[in-house]
Amino acid sequence: QVQLVESGGGLVQAGGSLRLSCAASGSTFDTNTIITWHRQAPGKQREFVAYIDNSGNTNYADSLKGRSTISRDNDKNTVYLEMNSLKPEDTAVYRCSANRLRADSGTSHSVYFDLWGQGTQVTVSS
Repeated sequence: QVQLVESGGGLVQAGGSLRLSCAASGSTFDTNTIITWHRQAPGKQREFVAYIDNSGNTNYADSLKGRSTISRDNDKNTVYLEMNSLKPEDTAVYRCSANRLRADSGTSHSVYFDLWGQGTQVTVSS
């Protein structure tokens, strides 16, 4: 099954750090895959957190700029989001998405578009 699987969330005190992972399952990144992290706090709209493309180009939301680092391991088909100096307002469900993933089957392959993970809860206590 082609999917994205997040992990690494949890409960942390303000000022602490977490590293979230977003792994492609049943599929791989290709040269055009862009992985984006989003978050949604209770009662709020989903917001952009960061993205990374295959070349390692990154972009961050202003709210997390300087406190987070997104990185990518193409051999493991995994993207990481390391967040430091966490604040209570960072509490949210964090989800990753992929614009496209590749699934190989013998001599052929398929491309899947616009995939989302199930999310991982990050809770920052004050």
